[in-house]
Order: sequence, then C-alpha cells, then structure tokens
Amino acid sequence: MARLTPDPTFYPSPRSAMAAPREQLAYVVTLNTGSNGSAAPDALCTLDVDPASPSYGQMLGRTQMPNVGDELHHFGWNACSSALCPTAPHPHVERRYLVVPGLRSSRIHILDTKSDPRQPKLVKVIEPEELARRAGYSRPHTVHCGPDGIYMNALGAPDGDGPGGIFVLDHDDFSVKGAWEADRGAQYLAYDFWWHLGHDTMITSEWGTPNMVEGGVNPDLFGKYGHQLHVWDLRSRKHLQTLDLGAEQQMVLELRPAHDPNKTYGFVGVVVSLEDLSSSIWTWYRDGAQWAVRKVIEVPAEPADPDQLPPALKPFKAVPPLVTDINLSLDDRFLYVSCWGTGEFRQYDVSDPFNPRLTGSVHLGGIVARAAHPKAGALNGGPQMVELSRDGRRVYLTNSLYASWDAQFYPEGIRGWAAKLDAAPEGGLRIDPDFFVPFEGERPHQIHLAGGDASSDSYCFPS
Repeated sequence: MARLTPDPTFYPSPRSAMAAPREQLAYVVTLNTGSNGSAAPDALCTLDVDPASPSYGQMLGRTQMPNVGDELHHFGWNACSSALCPTAPHPHVERRYLVVPGLRSSRIHILDTKSDPRQPKLVKVIEPEELARRAGYSRPHTVHCGPDGIYMNALGAPDGDGPGGIFVLDHDDFSVKGAWEADRGAQYLAYDFWWHLGHDTMITSEWGTPNMVEGGVNPDLFGKYGHQLHVWDLRSRKHLQTLDLGAEQQMVLELRPAHDPNKTYGFVGVVVSLEDLSSSIWTWYRDGAQWAVRKVIEVPAEPADPDQLPPALKPFKAVPPLVTDINLSLDDRFLYVSCWGTGEFRQYDVSDPFNPRLTGSVHLGGIVARAAHPKAGALNGGPQMVELSRDGRRVYLTNSLYASWDAQFYPEGIRGWAAKLDAAPEGGLRIDPDFFVPFEGERPHQIHLAGGDASSDSYCFPS
C-alpha cells in the first residue's frame, strides 16, 4: 500500500531536522579480511547508540552478505528528505531500505530495516553483470537519495579502466535505470558526488579508476590521481566546468555541500600534496556565472623517525595527515576532518567558509602516535569515516579505509574499532569514555544513523 503521508523521518529543512529525536541505532558496514583464519562474507552491523540502554555501545545485530569478497564500503538510504522537494515530490517513499554496494565485487545489496531495525533483512542483490549491462559501470561507491531516484556513482568501467560516473536506481523496485550523464565532457575519473538542488547543479570529485587504486597507492601514478572537481547541470545532465586544484593535489575525495539550499558553496578534502605531504580542505563556490575553488585549510605532515614508519613512508621521514573523510553539521557551522595518518580528528568553525577556525581536536590511533582510548588503550588505524548526529552533538568514527591501503599504511593489520565523541554547541570535542566498539577479525567502514544524520539527506527549504 502506498503511503498517504510523508515518512516522519523526512524534514523540509536542515533546521527542522536538527530538532528531530535523538538516534538510538547506528548501522556500520564491516570488511572481513580473513585475518582470523577464515574467509567470511562482509556484514552490516547494528550498534546501540542510546546512552539510556543497558547495551549502549554494543553490537545488537549483524546481517551477513551471501558472498565473500564484496568489500562493503559506502552505503546509503533509498529515500530521505529530498523526497519533499517540490520539483520531483515522492511522498509515498519511506526511509526503509539501505543500499549497500560492494566496492570490489560490484554487487549492490538492498536491506530492509522496517520489520526489525536491529536486524535488517537482505531482500535483493543486484549482480555486477546487470550494472555493467544497464549502465556500463562497475565498482559502485557512493549512494545519495535524490528526489527522483537513488543516485550512485562508480569508479570505472567493467574492465577496470574509465570512465567512472553516476547511475540511477529506481525508487520502487531498485532496477538500474542507466548511466546518468548525457554529456560528460572532460570528466574521466570519479569518486564522490553531491548537489545544490535549488541551483540545478551537481559537483563531482576524483580518485582514480579501479585499476589505479585497487592495488594500493602506486608511486608511479603520482600526478595522475584525481585533482579536479567537475560541475554539472543537474537537469540536463551535462558537464559545465572543470575546476583544477593542481596536479600536486592528489585524490580529491569527500564532498560536503552547504545544507542550506540557498547557499552555493561546499567543502572538499584532498588526501595529499606531492609537494610536502600535507592534506587540505578547499571551498568551492559560485563566482558570478561560473564556479571557483579555493584552498582554505592546510594540515601539515608531522616529522617522524623512519624506524616508526611503514615502508611506503620511510623515505619521507614524516607522517602525512591523510585526510580521508570530512563532514559538515546541519547548521553549516562546524566542519569535521579525519586525519587517518596522524590519528588526529579536527573540528573547524566554518561560519565563514573562506576563513575556517580550528575549535577542537582529539587524537585516536595514528601511524606513529597510537593514541589511546580511555576504554581500550593504544589504538591503531585512525579516525577515518565520520558521521554526525542531526543535532550536531555526537560524532561517530571508524578506523578502516580500504583493504589494500590499510595494508600499506598499517602493515601490522587494522584492528577495527568504532568510537564516539561529544561536540560542544559552541565548539570543542571530548571522547566519550563509555563508547568503544571493537570489531574482532573485521574492519568497520562507513556509519549511518537510523532516522538520518548529517550526510544522509538533502533539503529544498532553508528553514
């Protein structure tokens, strides 16, 4: 039966979403590397994030995938607050299904959370052959629920080369509609994508083709990894503009547009500079009739004893920050930055998006520091994927990046964990000493919160 009223977890504006009830469950995908002696499938796990619960900070459920070797990575909801947009309203859809792609296998898993939110049920698997046949893509990576369908991107073509791009799934039956681009212009590499719905604009970023990234970081490809943003007309699906950050800026990854639909700016993280191993944050923005981009944050590399470094870093005698994820609070005030290499997690006040101000910092893990958690002692890995509650008060972190890259930067093996930080309303971070989830034999990656979070929804109304 079709819904007659919108899903109660949909909100017309980011301000209204910030007043939503507190999350009680979190979903996290885990990678099974076979480190415990058995080659097992990856899984979607459910965590208790209700501090009033006796099982706070514990795993409540685990849905195992049917195949081995998927490498579950980024995932998302089938529907969200963008369904309330007036341009393509779909009030009958509900935030019910998690769309979970395998970055290695190119399978896409559909899991139903409605009957038992603690134990989602796998209801459909889209095989890589269908994705290749209908869209010409492979290695699906990111999921965003749009007002007219489920948007996903892919790193490349079925043969492992490019181009990568975007495809769309149907809201109702999850069939692959096809490739999104009508004219891709100069775009070839792909990674993340997001939009300014009220301005009919999409922004995409670049990593590398599957053949460039699946074996780990390849020094022979330095200068050839992604260093551009691409601007698209969202309605006509045509490429409009390329914004080049410079060939020394390697791997332009996570995009976080302003949540207020009237604002025309956003933030993107760059993993590493070939000049000095620093990482950086850039602001893209509308500049008259065109779009422009400007570096606004630089995080320097930290000098280190080569004996404490993995082989890949010994010649440099330094630890690069390796900014691998960022997130933006729903009020567009605070930007959160994961430095997976140094183990630092930073909070910036970005009320002025061109002049960020550092307001908080904590350390967990890190290649050299191995900074401790109060509940678990010294950690390896570092803050990697970051998710933020809708009210901006709670930050959730996991520590695994990508199997082949984990092996290069943490060759002893990532020991998986999830942690939580508390964010003060006026700025500042504190580690929650009671929330620490270890993952034995598995590595956690992306987290999403039941009911929505700071990176799950798009809005068409400002207040």
